[in-house]
Amino acid sequence: MEFSRIAVVNRGEPAMRLINAVAEFNAEHGTSLWTIALYTEPDRKAMFVREADEAYPLGPAHVTAEDGTRRIAYVDHGILERALHETRADAAWVGWGFVAEDAAFAELCRRLGIVFVGPDPEVMRRLGDKITSKQIAEAAQVPVAAWSGEPVETVAEALEHGERLGYPIMVKATAGGGGRGMRRVASADDMPGAFEAARAEAASAFGNGTVFLESLVIGARHIEVQIVGDDSGTVWAVGVRDCTVQRRNQKLIEEAPSPVLTAERDAFIREAAARLGRAAGYRNAGTVEFLFDETTGEFYFMEVNTRLQVEHPVTELTTGLDLVKTQIDVARGIVLEGSPPPTKGHAIE
Repeated sequence: MEFSRIAVVNRGEPAMRLINAVAEFNAEHGTSLWTIALYTEPDRKAMFVREADEAYPLGPAHVTAEDGTRRIAYVDHGILERALHETRADAAWVGWGFVAEDAAFAELCRRLGIVFVGPDPEVMRRLGDKITSKQIAEAAQVPVAAWSGEPVETVAEALEHGERLGYPIMVKATAGGGGRGMRRVASADDMPGAFEAARAEAASAFGNGTVFLESLVIGARHIEVQIVGDDSGTVWAVGVRDCTVQRRNQKLIEEAPSPVLTAERDAFIREAAARLGRAAGYRNAGTVEFLFDETTGEFYFMEVNTRLQVEHPVTELTTGLDLVKTQIDVARGIVLEGSPPPTKGHAIE
């Protein structure tokens, strides 16, 4: 779908990432794409506001809802809808953070007739729910660690699953991410407290206290596969990243490619990620995450991030593929032809 006026629904580095990519895209393709920086009052003199072709003020950085809670203006759909309408934007790029994985915002864009540079909202909802995404993975014959197979509603159910799966085990929220709504359970005695704590944290953080149980893979590597899909159903597995070095479930080091995978294992995990993307009807850029057990050589699907990740540059540096420009290409309807670019060299973030 053709578009020319792209609203940048983000700030700082992500916003500059898009602005620079659009400038290069225009130079390479002879297009006249126009960037519109949406900004809050504290950012009125920020670089991304100065460098965009046009800028639109969203007002104060925070807004107060009717219930008295405060939220960032960048996630307020009413403010964003007004901005998109008044700037005459015909596309929206969200990057990472804020509304990047907000299916309701993607639906808002669809209602306004604006191209959302990302996956369809229906796909975002299915894959954003960890229980549903595991079921999609199983149907696509993508390996999944032993789990409850369904939501777990009570401590009694959790104890039954724990006995079947064995300890240690993880209680995980089906919504959200970032390590919230997760608890490691070493034994049946620990289950009641961990189960209720995970549910409470998930409900508070994501508005959804639904949890499931999953076997804990001890000492696993954390592997990510960058995927890109187009409107024709083609899904590329572009590159593999390793983010095993973490603190409190937050990544510290990202490497591309993974230093522990053989060429055979690398190819296997790429194909699994692409197969999952095709099964889900994935379009645009996303990341499929796996656990890798070095002892057994087995992979286990974890989740899908339905957006561009902040760690994406290590994949760009080792493939030569500009993922933001590829996002724009795919959103404009190009078909991914041939094979994805091969990985060369090594990059660390």
